[in-house]
Amino acid sequence: MAELSNGGTIIPFGDKRPVIDPKAWIARGSVVVGDVEIAEGASIWFNSVVRADVQVIRIGKDTNIQDGSVIHVTRKTHGTFIGSNVMVGHKALIHGCTLQDACFVGMNATVMDGAVIETGAMVAAGALVTPRKVVKAGELWSGSPAKFMRKLDDSEIAYITESAQHYAKLGAMFRTGEVPE
Repeated sequence: MAELSNGGTIIPFGDKRPVIDPKAWIARGSVVVGDVEIAEGASIWFNSVVRADVQVIRIGKDTNIQDGSVIHVTRKTHGTFIGSNVMVGHKALIHGCTLQDACFVGMNATVMDGAVIETGAMVAAGALVTPRKVVKAGELWSGSPAKFMRKLDDSEIAYITESAQHYAKLGAMFRTGEVPE
């Protein structure tokens, strides 16, 4: 039986039910299904789907899954593991892969089965990271299929965590209703 959490729909799958920290925020119109764990300060924005029906999904502290994104898994082979302070841009598709801490996946990007986005790495908007690719720490990848473009500078890497913290605060404001004047 489905239930609401902060406006989002929470649906068990078989004997697996989502575990959502009380300080996480799930936006109205979003759906979270099955064997999902969402940590403190994480936010799932409007009209996103997080579906762990045949594998697990883990979403770390202060991570944001922005509007219209889909987080799914690969049957029998790959759960989806998303670290802390991760930015997943609007309408991204994250499928059976690993996003390490403080990485950035741009709007409308796709990260496929078995791929790894390492800490401090960035996937550009619209990029397609194909199965089993590894985007190394501190690298920017772009294109379809995505390829290495350049190393990020320290300010670009710091921006990822700063932006994730901004979204964590914004999610907390939505969750508590305490929007500043």
